[in-house]
Amino acid sequence: MRIVIVDDTGLRASILEDGLSEAGFDDIHVVPPRGGFVARIERLAPDVVLMDLGSPSRDTLEEMLVVSRALARPIAMFVDQSDDAMIGAAIDAGISAYVVDGLRKERVKPILDLAIRRFNAFARMQSELAEARTALAERKTIDRAKAILMNSRQLSEPDAYALLRSTAMNQGRRIVEVAEALITASDLLGGGA
Repeated sequence: MRIVIVDDTGLRASILEDGLSEAGFDDIHVVPPRGGFVARIERLAPDVVLMDLGSPSRDTLEEMLVVSRALARPIAMFVDQSDDAMIGAAIDAGISAYVVDGLRKERVKPILDLAIRRFNAFARMQSELAEARTALAERKTIDRAKAILMNSRQLSEPDAYALLRSTAMNQGRRIVEVAEALITASDLLGGGA
């Protein structure tokens, strides 16, 4: 597992490195948060990012949150102090673990595991949400196509669906693709439903 530590103080980064090494990790890279560091992190293609910000300024926090959005990887952020706005910004940016005043080498592995699990759970939920939205949009398209067939050919709803299904099977296409083509044709011909 490749791990990148974003830190501008050697002492704090060494605590994270020691904790990771003791946990058996050896592909560890420290990147200071200066001058094109986001591109450097992207080139390293880490599996996990640990950000040690100590007492970040608003500007530093915003830069770190840009990193979070750009990488789409599990990210754990260590800070010495925090407030509600910083916590909210970190959550909005997708930070998987936000640890206040908890930089000790024995805590690094459990926090790393937590960040990975939370990131995976969130990614799974986002995927399920996208699938549900796609299914709903497809259902609406099929319903509209059925309505067009029901109006133009005086078919019942089951018969309209059967016609869409058999046409899709005969053409080797998905039902939603046939429905989209029917809707487009109907719109061009001035029909619509």
